[in-house]
Amino acid sequence: MLAMVKRVSLFLLVNFLILMMVGIVWELIQTFFGIRGSYIGYIATFSLVLGMGGAFVSLWMSKFMAKHMMGVQVIDPRTAQGVERELVEIVHDLARKARLPKMPEVGIYNSPEVNAFATGPSKSNALVAVSSGLLQRFDREQVEGVLGHEIAHIANGDMVTMTLLQGVINALVLFLARVLAHVIASQGDRDRGYFFQFILIIVFQAVFGLLGALVVNYFSRHREFRADAGGAKLAGRQKMIEALKALQRTVDLVDAKQEAIASLKISGRSMGSVARLFATHPPLEERIRRLERMNIS
Repeated sequence: MLAMVKRVSLFLLVNFLILMMVGIVWELIQTFFGIRGSYIGYIATFSLVLGMGGAFVSLWMSKFMAKHMMGVQVIDPRTAQGVERELVEIVHDLARKARLPKMPEVGIYNSPEVNAFATGPSKSNALVAVSSGLLQRFDREQVEGVLGHEIAHIANGDMVTMTLLQGVINALVLFLARVLAHVIASQGDRDRGYFFQFILIIVFQAVFGLLGALVVNYFSRHREFRADAGGAKLAGRQKMIEALKALQRTVDLVDAKQEAIASLKISGRSMGSVARLFATHPPLEERIRRLERMNIS
């Protein structure tokens, strides 16, 4: 549970800092060039450009950031041997079943945590990476289930979909914060209006950014259910179920003071109602129940 809170907090903090930075720079540009007033069209245009632009820059850099920040070592399929070759073969087999236009890159990073993720700007330019801890703790069928889930994310276009959603949310946050701040600040003394408006913008961006995170995370949880279903079709329902059950068993063994299991970016512990709103992934128990009710072999 602690690790889940940390990951959600980090996500919110990063998004908050991005919006704050964009907002402050924007205000400085407006002040320097003397661009002021209730120019709704101008505000809407630049909110859309900055909001969507920032989201897509993040998407475009996602593979590069994953490789360098997490130390992912990409496997060369032409020279891979042993466990590495087996991993590449599993990913490529699942990618062919999913009819991806191009085989994703496959990588391993050194970490004791049980983790796997997929990232990249498109279906033809993706990366699937697993931790050394996952390969050490899971058997082949369980690994197939985990990788089936990640390949389903790529096949479903989840990276682009969530980027579009985040871009729209960011644009709305930037737009609404400025419009409301201008309306409120314009009711007061013009001598202190600009400073007061600037403070209001920062406050509104923080509040709307938090509300926007609820929307993004809501859709993220539903995309996880879709990826589970897709992974079940690609790797087999039982393999997908066994992978989630293995994650559940692993989570149950983790001490509360240790780093919680991060595979598929989830926490298997029970969550309160507020924590569920901020969770990017549904509880493991609910995901397993849904898969058990599916009519997939």
